[in-house]
Amino acid sequence: MGTPEFAVPSLCAIAEAGGDFEIVLVVTGRDKPRKSSRSEPEPTPVKKTARKLGITVLEIDDVKDPRFAGTVARYRPDVIVVAAFRILPPSVFEQARSGSFNLHASLLPKYRGAAPVNWAIINGDRETGVTTFFLQKSVDTGNIILQESTTIGPEETAGELAGRLSVIGAGLVVRTLELIRDGKAEPVRQDEAGISRAPKLTSENTRIDWAEPVDAICDFVRGLSPKPAAWTVFNHRKVKMYTVIPADFQLSEPEEQAMVPGSLWMDGDRLFVMGLDGWVEILSLQMEGKRRMNSAEFCRGFRCEEDCPAFS
Repeated sequence: MGTPEFAVPSLCAIAEAGGDFEIVLVVTGRDKPRKSSRSEPEPTPVKKTARKLGITVLEIDDVKDPRFAGTVARYRPDVIVVAAFRILPPSVFEQARSGSFNLHASLLPKYRGAAPVNWAIINGDRETGVTTFFLQKSVDTGNIILQESTTIGPEETAGELAGRLSVIGAGLVVRTLELIRDGKAEPVRQDEAGISRAPKLTSENTRIDWAEPVDAICDFVRGLSPKPAAWTVFNHRKVKMYTVIPADFQLSEPEEQAMVPGSLWMDGDRLFVMGLDGWVEILSLQMEGKRRMNSAEFCRGFRCEEDCPAFS
């Protein structure tokens, strides 16, 4: 059971493993427009892959619908594998004779919740990983089966890290299935002392605070790139930020003292923004209603004079 691109490597890995693993059903979300409400509905990445593999697909809207649990029961699953899907009720996950497990993109109990990859980078972590755990009623609290860690690159974005974790996780999923098949799974309870949260990303918690230190701003932008993207306001318009780096940049002392967090400075085709303790260089961004652009394009389209607006 899964929907986005993150779940595709796991589906492929199980299919390629062969042996005792037969995927009798793939469950995913319904087709819907992916780019705009006016575009034709598109199948989910998982559905596209399942079709190529010749596996039966069930599209579902409401996982709490009793008919869904009945459908799952008719397939008599030994195991249900969940990767980036919805919160399943016990009436569904308890249908699996040998248990249902989830692939989660963190080293549980760290970053329980909807956005573990994003918050790991936002918080400046240098290590993360993936976990398989048996489902139980409370979300992300089940007993851990396997974990694998990886280093977060200093410039790695959330999109890049999620891609790597999906591949690492696919291997972990197959190893977890092998343990369950062989009766060797030894699940371990999560350490309640190590719990941290990864709440859903919203418009409120993805806005840039330019009064933060430069490193924190850069981590924040990386942790939200490319989706949903950190944002700010410029000339009363929303601006999404995709790539920023700490800048080795300095103005004269009087000019520097006149700057406040969010102040802009254009130096040729380069764009800088003042943070709490220095400057951030903007490399790519997107103005509301415009396409994504690099800083040179932004600078050519807008020249600051004496009263240059600030980001806010």
